[in-house]
Amino acid sequence: MTVSFPLMLGSATQQIIVLSDNVFLYHNSLADFGAIALVGVFYLLITSIGYGFSRGGQILIARRYGEESFTQLKLNFYALVFFQLILALFFFFILQFLADDLFRFFIKSPDYYERILDYIYPRSYGIFFSYIGLAFIALYTGIANTRFIIIDTMILAVTNLVLNYILIFGKLGFEPMGIKGAAYASTIAEIVAFIVFLVYMFSDRSLKEFKLLRRINFQFQVVKNMCLTSVPIVLQSMLGLGSWFVFFSFVEQKLGQEPLEISNLVRNVYLILSIPCWGFAAGINTLVSNMIGQKRPKAAISVINRAVLLCILTTMIFAIPICLFPEFFLYPLFGGTNGALLTSALPSLKILLPILVAFSTGAIYMNGVIGTGATPAALKIQFYATIVYLVFTWWATSYQPQDIAIVWLSEVFYWLVILFMTIFFLRSKKWVRLDL
Repeated sequence: MTVSFPLMLGSATQQIIVLSDNVFLYHNSLADFGAIALVGVFYLLITSIGYGFSRGGQILIARRYGEESFTQLKLNFYALVFFQLILALFFFFILQFLADDLFRFFIKSPDYYERILDYIYPRSYGIFFSYIGLAFIALYTGIANTRFIIIDTMILAVTNLVLNYILIFGKLGFEPMGIKGAAYASTIAEIVAFIVFLVYMFSDRSLKEFKLLRRINFQFQVVKNMCLTSVPIVLQSMLGLGSWFVFFSFVEQKLGQEPLEISNLVRNVYLILSIPCWGFAAGINTLVSNMIGQKRPKAAISVINRAVLLCILTTMIFAIPICLFPEFFLYPLFGGTNGALLTSALPSLKILLPILVAFSTGAIYMNGVIGTGATPAALKIQFYATIVYLVFTWWATSYQPQDIAIVWLSEVFYWLVILFMTIFFLRSKKWVRLDL
């Protein structure tokens, strides 16, 4: 819990931003709320690629920290920063110059299309600060020093909340900007959080033993190792959130506006309730890799099992009352003039309970596999689970269009496939002799 609790916030940074944008846009315009359902998942997909590389860097940093090889730790950190910067430049170019053609292919509604472009262009500038910030989080997570992540995430969240209120609704003399205001608010919040984290790192005495500011250099072999470890994680992230983007695209194209808005509301509640699992999952990456570095593979399995139990317990404390009595708990966020949408979403919200149980177990075991360094095996597992997910989603949207709750059952099947396959892999013990 010491490592995982701060990561419940730090590892869910982008989810917190998307959630904040969604809540404010819900009260501004249902058209904006529908548009953010699609572009929010797409932007999460882009940032998940940077998150995947940071996870690979985190695993290597944790391994070197467990081995007390601080020179190699430093080389891994700067290799990660270099990678994140190159990736940010690449995706900034895509978002600025190719987004219009891409969304024209996936989006049916012209109104949604225009609103999505209003969001994505100003939002693309935040990718630089997001990606490099993920490298900072990977460093502190890898050395199990996660306390400041809480503070920085709170700064980001509060800044985003205040700016969303000002820019979306047009307060303090600003013109109402709607979904474009949400994009500016989120980008500025990321810049503020990045600057705060950078200042903290320069003044943090606990980093002195790593000599990060002395003779900054790169070694090709370190970059190569990071690629080999990170690329499967990146592909996993693309499969996971890419399939989610296809999910929302199917709903928008085959079922229409109201099911899309219901699904976006369910997704936001899902994001809130899954925050504990993101923290435990990121913590397992570090703990498993660190223990293998200390030559303690049996202890790694024990930690994974304990994390699953703690994650389910923590998640259910919040999920059971919210999913069983959503009208009471969610009205402050999703009530008001658009409260009828919350009523329409009640059957789908109840589906979240089995989804969260499957997610809490499957995601922890998956991240345990990633923490061992067996990232190619984890990629294969996610690939098979994604096929099951997309086939079921296509079937449900094509042949069960009257019930969006049935479409959401695809999440249960997805995580159950991951759970059974990861348990089988961990029991095979093929990961014990992996060399990073």
